[in-house]
Amino acid sequence: MKEQNYKNHIRYYTQHHFVFYPVILILFSACIYGFTQGHNKLLWLVLTVMVTTIGWLSFMLRQHYALGNQNRIARLELRFRYYVATHKRLEEIEHKLSLSHILALRFAPDEELETLIQKTIAENLSPDAIKRAVKNWLPDPMRL
Repeated sequence: MKEQNYKNHIRYYTQHHFVFYPVILILFSACIYGFTQGHNKLLWLVLTVMVTTIGWLSFMLRQHYALGNQNRIARLELRFRYYVATHKRLEEIEHKLSLSHILALRFAPDEELETLIQKTIAENLSPDAIKRAVKNWLPDPMRL
């Protein structure tokens, strides 16, 4: 596996992104074509709505469950790493950080973590700015 950094940290789930969604897109296109060219417009309209609903629900449910769990784990991991690195509890200042900040901070190694957290709070850095400020990128290859 290639070493993870800012430029390549986004991951794709092959079965979903490159198989399921293209199939849904093809079915959606076929339904729209059938609706505009076919004789039974009501049937094609119902099929279009069904395909759209299935595609949308699959995306929302997959994202909701996976990302919700991942966010909880990332928050707990950062709390633990912060405590090990500083012997202080992150919960005392965590209310000053958004979840997006916490998720971006997970790429910072322990030696940069406290400084970057303080800078994030002081300057209200965006998540992208936090990621760019990381000097020694800590890969997260287990992300969904």
